[in-house]
Amino acid sequence: MAGGEVEGGSVGRVRAALRMAGHSDELHEFPEGTRSAADAAAAVGCTVGQIAKSVIFRGTAPDGAERPVLVVASGAHNVDPAKVAALTGLSIGRADGTWVRSVTGFAIGGVAPLGHATPPVVLVDEALFAHETIWAAAGSPRHVFASTPEALLRVSGGMRAVVAAG
Repeated sequence: MAGGEVEGGSVGRVRAALRMAGHSDELHEFPEGTRSAADAAAAVGCTVGQIAKSVIFRGTAPDGAERPVLVVASGAHNVDPAKVAALTGLSIGRADGTWVRSVTGFAIGGVAPLGHATPPVVLVDEALFAHETIWAAAGSPRHVFASTPEALLRVSGGMRAVVAAG
């Protein structure tokens, strides 16, 4: 990993989580940023559909308890909150940047699919399984890692699901 991030920070937390999960911890840094799926695809040199974007929702259980819900979605489409609610059994609401950083430990644009401060409920988009290689955020808006859909499903502890809007 090229400079910029402290190994003990959020990028280091992702690298450690990848290692613990038996996944390659090779990270790629793009100084111009990979904040959006389009930016990430341009930087990596892949299609937008190969970007595994992390979308965080505020999930609320019937008893009022809140849980983070992470949808690892293809960058090629939007996530349907109604589908997420039906799959998780939680009321789904938007999460602002402050809440996302507080519960995940990541800033928006760098939310990784693993290494969260609070373990989320995880759904992995069925659309990602159409690709051999996918790319996910690695703890900052400048860092990504390559994976396969199957490996990402395993290391995230997620459930494979159809989450696309429309």
